[in-house]
Amino acid sequence: MSVQVEKLEKNMAKLTVEVSAEDFKAAIKKAYNKTKNRFAIPGFRKGKASQAVIEKMYGEAVFYEDAADEAINATCMEAMNESGLEIVSRPEVAVDQIGKDKPFIYTATVAVRPEVTLGEYKGVEVKKEHTLVTEDDVNAEIEKERNKQAAEVSVDDRAVAEGDTVNLDYSGSVDGVKFAGGTAEGQTLKIGSHTFIPGFEEQMVGMNIGEEKDLNVTFPTEYHAPDLAGKEAVFHVKVNSITETQLPALDDDFAKDISEFDTLDAYKADVRAKLEAQAAERDNNAFTNAVIEKVMANATVEIPDAMVERQIDSMVRNFEARLAQQGLKLADFMKYTGQDEKSFRNQYRDQAEKSVRANLVLEAVENVEKFEATEEEIDAEIEKFAKQIGQNVEDLKKNLTEGDREYFKADVIRDKAVKFLCDNAKA
Repeated sequence: MSVQVEKLEKNMAKLTVEVSAEDFKAAIKKAYNKTKNRFAIPGFRKGKASQAVIEKMYGEAVFYEDAADEAINATCMEAMNESGLEIVSRPEVAVDQIGKDKPFIYTATVAVRPEVTLGEYKGVEVKKEHTLVTEDDVNAEIEKERNKQAAEVSVDDRAVAEGDTVNLDYSGSVDGVKFAGGTAEGQTLKIGSHTFIPGFEEQMVGMNIGEEKDLNVTFPTEYHAPDLAGKEAVFHVKVNSITETQLPALDDDFAKDISEFDTLDAYKADVRAKLEAQAAERDNNAFTNAVIEKVMANATVEIPDAMVERQIDSMVRNFEARLAQQGLKLADFMKYTGQDEKSFRNQYRDQAEKSVRANLVLEAVENVEKFEATEEEIDAEIEKFAKQIGQNVEDLKKNLTEGDREYFKADVIRDKAVKFLCDNAKA
């Protein structure tokens, strides 16, 4: 086997691989042995006809396709390794020459890892936000918890008020004629939710249990039912029951019920601390992303389409796996959403290209700065991962391959590179 390498545009390369005539004859022989049982030759039991007999009956090229596959599978990986290129895509193979008594020649077009020219990457200027947690933020978070503990209590000693939930019967008509979907019994409606036609809920305020009333409303001009859009209607309603939402008192007992704290002040302090930690994490993440964006913008790299397609493949597989957890298939999802494969993949393209670019640029920084990972650092990263997935560290380590450790090593180095860029950025 011999390999010739031709560099193409956009970080692509073409490998021309020549397999000797003798080796290709051997591949034809293998193809014959694998497929001879497929052929029914008069006068021979299946699989007993010689190669020459089959070729005479079906033509000399009868085994070429299988033989080509055999030869390509046997030589392509070796050819890519021999090329000396850092190949980052599956090869696209095309046959150039095929025949029994001549060399078999094929080409493999591949994407090559592009070179990155780093611009300014140390000391990039990025503004860092510092989000302040206010008293209103703390109170809003506590109100969420109060609402989770809220109880719906029946009311029979007063009229409907804003915020109540009402059980009602209604019957709607336009010009005295009832319309489809306008009549119901035992429906629930939260007053103030604005889920009914504008003006409907407001006119129910003040009604008592058992009271009946006509409500005059006008359908919106952009109502989903064209025959009702913009029309005036009358709804005859009857209130069956009223419930109100009762929130727990905001006191020490509330704090004890929903937290490990004995006082409301201690609980509030904890809520504030958690909100401040979350805000700081968001600010740090935003700063980190902005720094990487700036370093990427200052770098020059031409990304092969094949790398983007491979990243899209990965993103689609991840999405498909999430769908499978919900019992759905990707083909069905695309059908439901009116997408074909091309349009579905295209929605990932910008994100995929950005991800590839970020990885290439960060790798370039890692190489220039010569970051390394110690065995202790790799072990710490493995321990952190084990804790995240709730697995015993020693059990996890036993099942790790060398490739798995390389993965964790790459994570350690990547974290160092990102930290380096952020530490050196001018905030």
